[in-house]
Amino acid sequence: MAYKAQYYPGTTSVAANRRKHMGHDLEKLREISDEDLTAILGHRAPGQDYPSTHPPLAEMEEPPCPIRELVEPTPGAKAGDRVRYVQFVDSMYNAPSVPYVRSYYAAINFRGVDPGTLSGRQIVEARERDMEVVAKDQIETEMTCPARSSLRGATVHGHSVRLQEDGVMFDMLDRARLEGDVIIMDKDQVAIPLDRKVNLGKPMSEDELAKRTTIYRVDNVSFRSDAEAVEWVQRVYLQRTQYGFRPGVEKAQ
Repeated sequence: MAYKAQYYPGTTSVAANRRKHMGHDLEKLREISDEDLTAILGHRAPGQDYPSTHPPLAEMEEPPCPIRELVEPTPGAKAGDRVRYVQFVDSMYNAPSVPYVRSYYAAINFRGVDPGTLSGRQIVEARERDMEVVAKDQIETEMTCPARSSLRGATVHGHSVRLQEDGVMFDMLDRARLEGDVIIMDKDQVAIPLDRKVNLGKPMSEDELAKRTTIYRVDNVSFRSDAEAVEWVQRVYLQRTQYGFRPGVEKAQ
């Protein structure tokens, strides 16, 4: 019998959505061009070659190494790309994903990435072309609603605790806004103005957000209603406290 990875316990829609994100079983909802992605990330000009920090690995003439022979380099590492980042923020009002889930998603499904979860935000650092794959994958799929999730490389605070009257996350630097029935972004992720507007697509409806979210909320799917998830979390914290994450010690007592 083939092994099936187990990502997250629980029987609720929130638990199922977390498993979808971690398992990379994502529905594509919109498209963003490579040129638009480059513009809103802000690391290089659209159409510019990837700057490098070292020559391509094929030209490096490194000494023999068994680990190097075993591990296939990512496209970005192979080309010598510099390391760059993408940072997402997610509203507490039923955004499709949350920072910890985005970190699990990146670490499980991509190689050569360095994901990190901070206060209400999530960052992935990687070689530039590898990072762009991770960023585009999240923006185009059900992991992101352009009104409740956004790219913010600076000044992220305040987004989780309030929405604007039109249902879009508050942003002190005004990077994205609702125009007509779509969200546009006319500044990059650190709020440097762009020379055009990037269309990020239509926001999800409140019903769709409630169905797709990975956030437990008392006014949607409460955490305590998911008995399997509660039991799992309690077991993790109990074993961490009593046994220091040493499996089997508790059975010997």
